[in-house]
Amino acid sequence: MTNSRRLLTMAGIIIGAIVVAQVMIMLRPEPPRRPPEPESPFVSVGTVVAGFGPILVFGSGTVRPRWEIDLASEVRGKIVAVSPNLQSGGHVSAGEVLVRIDPAEYENRVQQAEADVATQRVVLLQAEEEANIARAEYEQFRARESSRGNGAAPPSPLVLREPQLQAARAALARAEAQLRDAELALSRTEVRSPFDGRVRNEVADVGRIVAPGQSLGQIYASDAVEVVVALSDDDAALIPNLWSLQAGDDDRSIPATVTIEYGARRFFWEGYVDRAETALDEQSRTIAVVVRVPDPFGAGQAVEVDSKTGAAPPLLVGQFAQVAIDGVELAEYFILPRRALRLGDEVWVIAADGRVQIVAVDVLQETDERLYVIGDFTDGQLVIVAGITVATNGMEVRVNDAGRR
Repeated sequence: MTNSRRLLTMAGIIIGAIVVAQVMIMLRPEPPRRPPEPESPFVSVGTVVAGFGPILVFGSGTVRPRWEIDLASEVRGKIVAVSPNLQSGGHVSAGEVLVRIDPAEYENRVQQAEADVATQRVVLLQAEEEANIARAEYEQFRARESSRGNGAAPPSPLVLREPQLQAARAALARAEAQLRDAELALSRTEVRSPFDGRVRNEVADVGRIVAPGQSLGQIYASDAVEVVVALSDDDAALIPNLWSLQAGDDDRSIPATVTIEYGARRFFWEGYVDRAETALDEQSRTIAVVVRVPDPFGAGQAVEVDSKTGAAPPLLVGQFAQVAIDGVELAEYFILPRRALRLGDEVWVIAADGRVQIVAVDVLQETDERLYVIGDFTDGQLVIVAGITVATNGMEVRVNDAGRR
């Protein structure tokens, strides 16, 4: 076969292939026609929940002791005994002797004062007897003068030995006061705990010489702790009867819950609002509300029920805590996702026809995730939380089910 025939054969094959391809293209079925995609945007939504019960007022603060004192010696001397409970983290009981100072010197002072009191009592007895004798002698003298027809002059206090008697009584009173001082000083050789508490720190060691007023450690009451929550005036206004509370009156009419994080778990304790401090913070312009928690060393309750193990902790002083206070109860309010709130206190709602409706709200309380409002809502209604930045009444949108909150 010559070269020209080969070229003609190859050209025929190529042309035939092109013809077959064109025929196949012409005979292919047409793809189904679809309507154009709607132009309404996708939005992520959340759900409106009808609220009931009190509106919670949220805050946070640091746990502090109800009472805390510095243990200090009131007398000078050498420490001869220290309670084993007086160490950091130890538990002490009311009236427990924590530190004992060498009492020998003070016992001697008590004995000396007792001897002085006994001496002054004898002196007083002598002065009383001498005063009685002086009065009796004066009465005899007056009787003789009267029998002679002469009047007796009134006796002077010195004649009746009244100044000497008063001096003896004063000396006895002074001696008794000195005895009480000596006994008081002796009692102060024992440093006792004024309440049930925990030891923050201690610096008392056997053999150490201490002076009056010298610190021996710090203890704080363990029957209750406090959390000071800084609230805005809007939040404080939601707490009923806040300003009628009196410190220490144990009025538990306003419950509160204190929550801490411990490891990977959360625990809570029940408490109550004890009082509000009557001065605004000069820098933050907030109101300090004091929440008291009884029995902080009782184990807290777990917030989430899970399979994690480990003992529940106490509510420790210095720990950061979240606080939820029961506020006022309203006839109707709603809870929304925090992201639903727009500028101008507006919320974009998806109406029954799938169109946007703009609803004005009155914000009562807000947290990082939730919003408590009054507005024209229904329970279970959908609100837009993301997807669009501008909305108008009647605007059509599509709900992104994957973005439902």
